[in-house]
Amino acid sequence: MTRPQVTAVMLAYGTEPYLVDAARAVLASTDVDIDLVVVDNGCTGDGIDVVKGFPQVRVVRPEQNTGYSGGCRVGAAEATGDWLVFVNSDAVVDPDALAKTVAVAAEPGVGAAMASIRLADNPELINTSGNPLHFTGLSWAGGNGEPATAHAVRSTVPSLSGCCFVISRERWQELDGFAAEYFAYHEDTELSLRLWQRGLRLEYVPDAVVRHHYEFSRNDLKLYLVERNRLVTLLTAYQTRTLVVLAPMLLLTEAAMLAAALAGGWTRQKTRGWGWLWRNRAWVGARRRQLQRERTVPDGVIAELMTARVAPSNVDSPPGMGVFNAVAAGYWALARPLLQRR
Repeated sequence: MTRPQVTAVMLAYGTEPYLVDAARAVLASTDVDIDLVVVDNGCTGDGIDVVKGFPQVRVVRPEQNTGYSGGCRVGAAEATGDWLVFVNSDAVVDPDALAKTVAVAAEPGVGAAMASIRLADNPELINTSGNPLHFTGLSWAGGNGEPATAHAVRSTVPSLSGCCFVISRERWQELDGFAAEYFAYHEDTELSLRLWQRGLRLEYVPDAVVRHHYEFSRNDLKLYLVERNRLVTLLTAYQTRTLVVLAPMLLLTEAAMLAAALAGGWTRQKTRGWGWLWRNRAWVGARRRQLQRERTVPDGVIAELMTARVAPSNVDSPPGMGVFNAVAAGYWALARPLLQRR
């Protein structure tokens, strides 16, 4: 049997202290023929010069920082393998992780597959085993901090983690990958929804281990992008009927997020996202028309996988989260059957 031809795409920005280790681990992958494209989005560390000297590595540098979504597009455009694997530059793959993930991604009906992302400082604990998807578009690292033994069974997941996942190059090209407009954050959620909307499953591979030097951070740009891109996904990927059914709860969520922004001092970032949506409404409308044309299954199929409870373990819940979850659960109990009607 011929071995899978795999191109890994890795982005580099800033100091990147783990870049060399991450690149070496990818190139040491077993049972696949591997090459690595590193997209230099503005790496300031010495690691970028080191990886340039590795065999089977190509370093490309866009004219400007293209973010995660744009950088992945740049790297994927350089790919030669039949399979694309996207690996964070602070994630170290086990030797057999990519081969195991590719094998699952190649199964009929599977759109993409993700590895078991572990916390690098304690690999017996999960960083994410697939990201939950709240019906309001919120998403987070699923299982973060939980024992890996509790996530030892392969499962179908609502949303992939962009930390390490595999998709065929043909399917990536068919979907045109991530939208560059996202820049960073939530593009993995949008891609996951689009795969589900094609009738394809997303799979978590528990024995494909990746050790992620994970650090949760909050900064002005992240707060802005996370909220803006959540709204972009809702407005473009959800069917009109879904938006109508969920409208009261979506408006309540906006009010809750604005209150959280006021309390947390990031009101400007939240409202800046609304401004971007208005200024780019022509693109949002065109993107919506595109995604709705592409889909082959209704939102009811995806609704079966969504949750009504926001429960990330890597951040402290803001005041009132218990009330929000109770209201959301009650609303979802009424809305979900409506969405599942054919």
